[in-house]
Amino acid sequence: MNAGATIRLLTPDVVNKIAAGEIIERPASVLKELLENAIDAGATQIDIAIAAGGLKLIGVADNGSGMDRDNALLSIERHATSKIRTAEDVERIATLGFRGEAMASIAACSRFHLLTRPPEALTGTELIVSGGHLQDVRDAGGPAGTAIEVRDLFFNLPARRKFMRTAPTEMSHIQQTFLVHALAHPGIGFRLTVDARPMYALPAGASLEDRLRELFGPELISALRPVAGRSAALAVSGYAGLPSAARADRNEQYVFINHRPATAPIIAHAIREGYHTLLPAGRFPVLFLFLELDAERVDVNVHPTKREVRFREPQAIRDGLITALREALAAPAQLITGAGPLTTAVPGPTTPELRIDDLPSARIFHYPALPAMPPVTHANPAMAAPALKAAATPDASASIGDGSATLSAASAPPAGPSRAPWAWCRVVGQIGGLYVILETEDGYAIMDPHAAHERVLFDRYLKAIGDGAVASQGLLTPETVEMPPRDALRVRQSLVLLRRMGFGIAEFGGNSFVVDALPAFLSGTTARAWLPDIARQLEESGARGGGARGQEDAVAQAACKAAVRSRDHLTVTEIERIVRDLAATEMPYTCPHGRPTLIYTSLRELAQKFGRI
Repeated sequence: MNAGATIRLLTPDVVNKIAAGEIIERPASVLKELLENAIDAGATQIDIAIAAGGLKLIGVADNGSGMDRDNALLSIERHATSKIRTAEDVERIATLGFRGEAMASIAACSRFHLLTRPPEALTGTELIVSGGHLQDVRDAGGPAGTAIEVRDLFFNLPARRKFMRTAPTEMSHIQQTFLVHALAHPGIGFRLTVDARPMYALPAGASLEDRLRELFGPELISALRPVAGRSAALAVSGYAGLPSAARADRNEQYVFINHRPATAPIIAHAIREGYHTLLPAGRFPVLFLFLELDAERVDVNVHPTKREVRFREPQAIRDGLITALREALAAPAQLITGAGPLTTAVPGPTTPELRIDDLPSARIFHYPALPAMPPVTHANPAMAAPALKAAATPDASASIGDGSATLSAASAPPAGPSRAPWAWCRVVGQIGGLYVILETEDGYAIMDPHAAHERVLFDRYLKAIGDGAVASQGLLTPETVEMPPRDALRVRQSLVLLRRMGFGIAEFGGNSFVVDALPAFLSGTTARAWLPDIARQLEESGARGGGARGQEDAVAQAACKAAVRSRDHLTVTEIERIVRDLAATEMPYTCPHGRPTLIYTSLRELAQKFGRI
């Protein structure tokens, strides 16, 4: 404290301006607070008007419960609210707003106009406030609900106004705020007008699927899978994006907690775990998640802008979310439109007239079919004959690539629902001596056989470990592996895990280990080829190394070592077999390290690129 300075109580005007600096960061913050009030008021329609990126005008009109004269005057007083009464109410907040600071803060730093009327009242109330000072209050006519206009934001705080960005930048933040609330409440109708031009007109009574389609379009919708999970602590719903739709940032991750846009560190951790082995580093899934839990189990009174929450039982929330995500990603392919799961049947193609109007959301356009390509001879009839199922038993003697184990008929996966993005497909050929082109019923896919085979082996091997049925194959000559001290320590600490994975391994003195058996599918490799890599993976797993996460990491490394090599020569039979086995895996879109196995292109995309749509 300055020497000789006298302590004084701040005036309400100064207090409100300080609060405005904490709560109102930019025009989008004003819109957020006004939208939350409208939603809490039970509105079914909210109309928004923006001018000059919100610096000139932010208008929000709703058809909610409205306010009488006394409540309208109290609404612009600091710490005046209708949403809580006692300290105990703070422990079970069910509304979006509750502090009673926002309206006073907004009115303190703008030219503020409010018109409100309850549905049962004959007349409404109009308030005019400038820089926190009430200029006028009078009776006025108007529709039921509340309409607020915030003009010239920060006109009386020039230092704050200088920190505002350009109108387009502020408008981008406003659009994001609008989008988040429109997603959180699809049952409410929203209209957004920017500089007198309509931008969005979202109808009331929409489903989440409808709202997603209106805001993001059909292309993203096709890459989403429904999420539905329930535990004693949590109910999870929404949609999770497939790894093929991953982004380079988290900008398309939307998490709502009791319909409040918010997050918590434990949620970010659960998302990472839910997509473990599905995405590489630096890639992030698209998510639209709704978490519902009792108000007493979540603390929203953490951050002035309510961006972050705390959970009473964070571990239960984490485990419930991880389970829901993994079940969604492992479920058979099912489009958001409600189409049934795709089958594994892979009949040969036909060449009728190609109709672009059969594709979703395309304009009607017809053109004659191209001449049929010369027929491809298929060694595996499952790829060509619709009468045969894709899970037909392959030739027991077929092997996939040099250096990999023979996949016998006994180890082939059972028939089951397909999770691949096709109802049927055929192998067209290879390019670059590596990549496989597959024709599907509505487009084509380019497959990386190495990544695809990794996924097949990973799923098969992980299931065998879980069932306690890993087949081991003894080595004719036990192999001795000498390791650096750090790697040897980690392997020594993980001997039980490695034996459960089917490795016959024991200490041989010092930093040496003797290996006398390998999992059957690794029988074509040597211990020296995989043990150092698995040791390093276990080291990176840290405390998780002995648990399920470390086990998955180690299995991923083993699958990588056993999979076909990038330059292995593959026959048509071997390629078809990988395709069929990939379709039966829980996540056919990526390898265990998160690299894509397939890059899919629809006929609609091709038609757009060729200017046919």
